[in-house]
Order: sequence, then C-alpha cells, then structure tokens
Amino acid sequence: MAIIDLSIVPIGTASTGVSAYVAAVHKVLAGEPGIRYTLTPMSTIIEGDLDRILAVVRKLHEVPFQMGALRVYTTLKIDDRRDRPATLESKTASVEEKLSRRPEEGVRE
Repeated sequence: MAIIDLSIVPIGTASTGVSAYVAAVHKVLAGEPGIRYTLTPMSTIIEGDLDRILAVVRKLHEVPFQMGALRVYTTLKIDDRRDRPATLESKTASVEEKLSRRPEEGVRE
C-alpha cells in the first residue's frame, strides 16, 4: 500500500485562487474506486495500490487543463513501504504514540 502527497497547481489563470480547481480535482478523485484520500490545507494525501494511484494522478493532472489552464504544475511525493502495511492512520498514530511518551522514554538528542 502506497501513500502519496499530491499538489496540483494551475498556472497563468485569471485568478490567484485555486480552490475551484482543487474542488474539481476532488470531484474526480471521489469517483475513483479503491482510493482513500484526505484533503489537507496544502495538498491531498492518497492511499492505495501504487499502480492504481499513479493512473489516477495522471487523470487528476488533466483536470485544470480541462478547466482552461494552459500550464499545470504537479508535485508528487510517494511513500511506498513494503516491509509492513502502512495506512494514513498508522503513520499518524506512530507519531502520536511517540508524542505521548514521557520525556525519559522518548528519543533524546
């Protein structure tokens, strides 16, 4: 299971706002089976099979073009862990568990 961080930014549009583009991307994403995702203030986090995610990212990259953008800048970070299952929740829970330790139990510098 892969987890990716995705940002799709239209460039050279009539407005500096991008929320309409983000909403359009998320409408397409919502119709994709087998994909879990979370919208954050700065990007979208997607979880699923890597091949499936990459095919979906290609489709999502096209959305701003379909809305009239002449240039689109997409960034993608991939966390593809194969030694054990990883999910959106497990990554967050791992950090939260470490934050709840007493200082003497945590990592020290």
